[in-house]
Amino acid sequence: MYNKYLKILREDLPIGESFDILERRLKIGGRRAAMFFTDGLTDGEKTQRILISLMKILPESMDEVHTSRQFLEEKLPFLDSSVVNTRVKGDDSKKAIYWSQEAVRDCCAQAEEKMYAGLTPLIIEGLDKIMIMDTRDYPGRSAEEPEKEKSLRGSKDGFTENMMDNIGLIRRRIRDNNLIFEHNSVGKASKTDVVLCYMKDRADKGMLEKLKKQIKELKIESLTAGDQSLLESLMRSIGAYHGFNPFPKVRYSQRPDIISAHITEGKIAVIVDNSPTVMLLPVGVFDFLQDIDDFYFPQITGNYFRMLRTLNFFVILFLTPIYMLIIQYEEFTPEVLAFFIPEENFAVPILLQFLLLEIAIDGLKLASLNTPESLGMSLSVIGALILGEFSVESGWFIPQTILCMAVVALASFTQPSIELSYGIKFSRILMILGAGFLGAGGFIAGAVISIAVLASTRTLTGGSYLYPLIPFDGKVLKRLIFRRKK
Repeated sequence: MYNKYLKILREDLPIGESFDILERRLKIGGRRAAMFFTDGLTDGEKTQRILISLMKILPESMDEVHTSRQFLEEKLPFLDSSVVNTRVKGDDSKKAIYWSQEAVRDCCAQAEEKMYAGLTPLIIEGLDKIMIMDTRDYPGRSAEEPEKEKSLRGSKDGFTENMMDNIGLIRRRIRDNNLIFEHNSVGKASKTDVVLCYMKDRADKGMLEKLKKQIKELKIESLTAGDQSLLESLMRSIGAYHGFNPFPKVRYSQRPDIISAHITEGKIAVIVDNSPTVMLLPVGVFDFLQDIDDFYFPQITGNYFRMLRTLNFFVILFLTPIYMLIIQYEEFTPEVLAFFIPEENFAVPILLQFLLLEIAIDGLKLASLNTPESLGMSLSVIGALILGEFSVESGWFIPQTILCMAVVALASFTQPSIELSYGIKFSRILMILGAGFLGAGGFIAGAVISIAVLASTRTLTGGSYLYPLIPFDGKVLKRLIFRRKK
């Protein structure tokens, strides 16, 4: 078996072509051996300690070792090690000497996949199977608090691009036998590690089996954009991908406390290697109204935060379209709001002003992402002052439209989900266009279309996006709207 494994691995691996793919030839207990590893993903210090232990094995002690499993148990003092078994049906996985050529090649393919993930395959002459040692050491950053999801009193750690670190952050918070991490490999070329995380006594079993089947049946080349590529592939596989539907089908988070809390409530987390965000599903629109600070403060304070976030949701959605109606129907405007109606003439129509401001705010957001941190604050203040003052003095914009958009922009930062904020933004623009061209009827039409899109949207597992409102579940709805005792 040693020569068979060695021949296939040397044929498949780009040894000598790619400088980071290496083979280390050894003599272990007087027998020929070979290790294969990926330089840059392998912990050199850990591997060196293993080599020192292996080189101390005496030839006479190997006479009593007949299988790879026995070698692991008696000669390899390393915790994270295993043997590779064939996945080919019809071959006896316990007796490698009887495996077909297809089964041998399958084992080599598994070993290669492990090697590219940073693990180290080891084959020894006279032993039946390939052994795998987990010596990976991924380059990465520390588990610092995510910039977008800062908490006033919560923990200050966050997910990183290292899948195993992320698993450890969740396991540290949920020390329960029912917490399951189920591994999958997705992508013909990338072979990206994808892990389903759930509580087996609380997650919906039907939904879980459906999701497992969808992931296993994915036929894609690679997950080039990590979790977003996985999400879009899953949506296409179930026929739920709609490029013009802006509402998010999953909730993303970089906070382990948020993910852990939802897992204990029966939801499923999807961890994708190389991505610092974890996907949570299934989620509906009401799940996005919750934030972690609601639970780090007393109940009355948490409810105040949630009420403020809900009110801001409606401000973000309706403030500018309603102002459009106030301008168009001055005669029906209450006296208390009369000051809000512009008295001076303006060169640019109100509708166009709002559309330009929507684009300008998003442009400023993108610019801030590409601005050096040391200059960001200064440039943002200077830019806001110069652009705001000049646009009013030039007659392009009126103070009221700038004020409305400033309130909307600030209120949008109270929403924990960037994806939902853009879903609200596109609905708001639809109502602005309706109000600008058709007045009150257009505004109502835009609102109805937005509600219809929400009502027709399905979660990734096929459930209602408006649950627990549709179908109605008062107990769950109350828990989502109000902060209650844990």
